[in-house]
Amino acid sequence: MKKQNTGRRKFLQNVTKASGLMLLAPLAGAANFKHIESTKKQNPVVIPPGKIKFSVININHPHIYGMTDAIKRGGGELVSVYAKEADLLAAFVKAYPDVKQAKSETEILEDTSIQLVLSSGIPDERAPLGIKVMQHGKDYLTDKPGIITLKQLAEVKKVQKETKRIYSIMYSERLENRGTEKASQLVKAGAIGQVIQTINIAPHRISNKFGTAGLAVRPDWFWDKKRYGGIITDIGSHQFDQFLHFTNSTEAKILASQVGNVHFKQAPLFEDFGDVMLTGNGGTGYIRVDWFTPNGLDSWGDGRLTILGTDGYIEVRKNIDILSGNKGGNHLYLVNQKETLHMDCNNETLPFGGLFVDDVLNRTETAMSQAHCFLATELALKAQKNARVMKLKK
Repeated sequence: MKKQNTGRRKFLQNVTKASGLMLLAPLAGAANFKHIESTKKQNPVVIPPGKIKFSVININHPHIYGMTDAIKRGGGELVSVYAKEADLLAAFVKAYPDVKQAKSETEILEDTSIQLVLSSGIPDERAPLGIKVMQHGKDYLTDKPGIITLKQLAEVKKVQKETKRIYSIMYSERLENRGTEKASQLVKAGAIGQVIQTINIAPHRISNKFGTAGLAVRPDWFWDKKRYGGIITDIGSHQFDQFLHFTNSTEAKILASQVGNVHFKQAPLFEDFGDVMLTGNGGTGYIRVDWFTPNGLDSWGDGRLTILGTDGYIEVRKNIDILSGNKGGNHLYLVNQKETLHMDCNNETLPFGGLFVDDVLNRTETAMSQAHCFLATELALKAQKNARVMKLKK
């Protein structure tokens, strides 16, 4: 026990050194801030004529709706859908009434008019499906986690190299979050100088509905680490994507990681907490993920991204801004050598869908490079595999 406690103290000391100030305190002197409201009016979405045809196979997570909408915004034409679960299929067809209901996944895979397949199936089934999709000459966009073991990753990379098809993962906390998109623009423009570090805090609400066993009303696979890969593999994959993106790192390694099941003892194969310290050739980072968002919060999670640069810093309040009174999410704070700003980013354009559709057409990598996609996943998998199991005193 003494050795274990010593290891925990050492981990926390290392995290503190690497991350500096973990969370921004309430921004002092808020009355002196310059507030920039979202002045750009959100024009009605004009969907261009179908540039590509795409289908959906397996819809076990509702992320599929955001993924589908992104590709439709980018010019994709939704042709067909297949899912084994009648209730999930009915909900999807209600949302997209013009979609054809395929009788099997084979029907979609063998349809030569389909160029792209989307999936949010059960996590351990996503990579095997993606391999079949690529082997049938189609590109693939899957929900995160898109790969849950290093063995799966090796198999996916092998087939992707052989087929030259796109295997992409929807890291929606960056690609479909307007505040994070604005942060990308500011960092690219040099608003905070050279990026040194990212801090990603990613709490989630497990549910506000609980069954008789004391567990949240979730599908069985949600509670089984062998099916979803573990908390760092699952939720953490978003955060590794952001770390690589904002630090512009093309190489990185895990310095320390830990996971635990602190509260949900009824589900021994579940993890409700994890954190990671890592470094790359463009910066350093800290990640925390958990399933402890309380029901008193008016959001599923108070997700925050802090980006430290040589000339300032940015903090994105992704889903809610509890301290300022600003409504909703997509709020960004910029502090640099010139000014202190609050930006409402709710009318920022999300470019991923259009870029990805163009990549499918032109065989380019403008939305996200294949190397970046795989590296973000590899880091999550290694952090998960080598994580110290955290045990707290009762």
